[in-house]
Amino acid sequence: MSIRGLKKKQPKTFKVKIITVDAEMEFSCEMKWKGKDLFDLVCRALGLRETWFFGLQYTIKGMCTWLKMDKKVLDQEIPKEDPISFHFLAKFYPEKVEEELLQEITQHLFFLQVKKQILDEEIYCSPEATVLLASYAVQAKYGDYDPNFHEPGFLAHDELLPKRVLRQYQLTAEMWEEKITAWYAEHRGIARDEAEMNYLKIAQDLEMYGVNYFPIAQNKNHTDLLLGVDAKGIHIYSINNRFSPNKSFEWSAIRNISYSEKELTIKPLDKKAEVFKFFSSQLKVNKLILQLCIGNHDLFMRRRKVDSIEIQQMKAQAREEKARKKMENQRLAREKQLREEAERAKEELERRLFQLEDEARQANEALLRSQEAAELLAEKAQIAEEEAKLLAHNAAEAEQERQRLEITALKTKEEKRLMEQKMREAELIAVKLVKESDRRAKEAEHLKQDLHEAREAERKAKQKLLDITRLNYPHMVKYPQYSPTDTRDANFDKGSIKLDLKDIDLKRLSFEIERERLDYLEKSRKFEDRLKELKSEIHALKLEEKQSGLYS
Repeated sequence: MSIRGLKKKQPKTFKVKIITVDAEMEFSCEMKWKGKDLFDLVCRALGLRETWFFGLQYTIKGMCTWLKMDKKVLDQEIPKEDPISFHFLAKFYPEKVEEELLQEITQHLFFLQVKKQILDEEIYCSPEATVLLASYAVQAKYGDYDPNFHEPGFLAHDELLPKRVLRQYQLTAEMWEEKITAWYAEHRGIARDEAEMNYLKIAQDLEMYGVNYFPIAQNKNHTDLLLGVDAKGIHIYSINNRFSPNKSFEWSAIRNISYSEKELTIKPLDKKAEVFKFFSSQLKVNKLILQLCIGNHDLFMRRRKVDSIEIQQMKAQAREEKARKKMENQRLAREKQLREEAERAKEELERRLFQLEDEARQANEALLRSQEAAELLAEKAQIAEEEAKLLAHNAAEAEQERQRLEITALKTKEEKRLMEQKMREAELIAVKLVKESDRRAKEAEHLKQDLHEAREAERKAKQKLLDITRLNYPHMVKYPQYSPTDTRDANFDKGSIKLDLKDIDLKRLSFEIERERLDYLEKSRKFEDRLKELKSEIHALKLEEKQSGLYS
């Protein structure tokens, strides 16, 4: 066969991209493949055996729909893109996750999808429950809490709480992390699959868990209700309340579901019960509702039948796997406990060794301190001995000083006696000077009185002479050329000479008085200086006597 012939026989393919919650995969599909062929390929790639819960979802014209298994992929109304994108998601939800989810991969895919729905607020969850769920998510991701490794801020890049909860409570990221870590620390010893299962067991009790909502109306003009399809049945909700249904139809109570164009009819098993009819926005919605109803009804009936051989084998394998994992976890926990005990023992030994080293170091330091103290004591003893010698020397000097002071005191007493004698003599001299001063003062006063009387007599004599001259020679000024005038002038000159002599005596007397006064002042000044010197000497002697008394 030629190479050209081989090339012609190669099937044509197209590319698809499968997006899971946490990964992406690309496959090459044959043009003739049906939806089931692609779906089986994806399940084999994931190692998934519980395929009945999942489907391939895509979006066309703003509406999410599921790839049909019995039709060719390219014959369905899928996006015209290369590669074609499909989301591998859970299409149907179990009633009891712990009993129905057998494989670990199945649990993990459900965990990731439900967690995303809670964070995206497609499933409502109370703030308290979101914190608990977040702690299980952290346990599944990080394992057991270790305060030495999981330091504050280790959850800063993880999305764990819905934005609605973060807005509702004005808490900082550190406060939320503290709340989550408080729960997270209590999950010690829980494996990843157990943490994810605990997450799902809490989530399956939420009102909006596993419910697909569709807007419907009881007449063609208004959309005033919501229809919900889940694992237990069909529920009718008011448009503003997705928690509590107004009416419910369990799968066991439904006889038939059908649609005609936009109208969909639910017929109860009880023929007497009222048939429920409603209208959807378009025919595709009715087809999607019917598809979900058929799938959930089949699973509902399947759960209530005896398990098939395949399911029994899977459950047995799951039990064996859980038992093996339990034993493995117990072994790991025991090894971890032994390792922790060994680490604690090691830490205790290291602590004890450090304590002993510290005690040895302290003992060595104490020994050094003792040696230093002994050296200091020896130095102090030597210093004390030297001080004793110095004190003995000082005592001898003090004794000599005392004897010298005693001799000095005796001399001081003699000097004091002499000074007191001098002082008494000075006081006598002072008394004499005072008396002499008083006598001289009285003499000076008498002389001043005599001088005053002499001057008064002189004045009176001059006045009398003047009066006589005026009476005897009234025309002396008019006739100065007469000789009698010359005679009177001569007589007048004689009187003037007598007066001048009297003045000379008075001046001489005044000069003598002044000179004696100055001599007296000079002698008084010298006596005062001598008296001050004597007082200073006496004061100095008194100070020396006081100091001698202090030394003694």
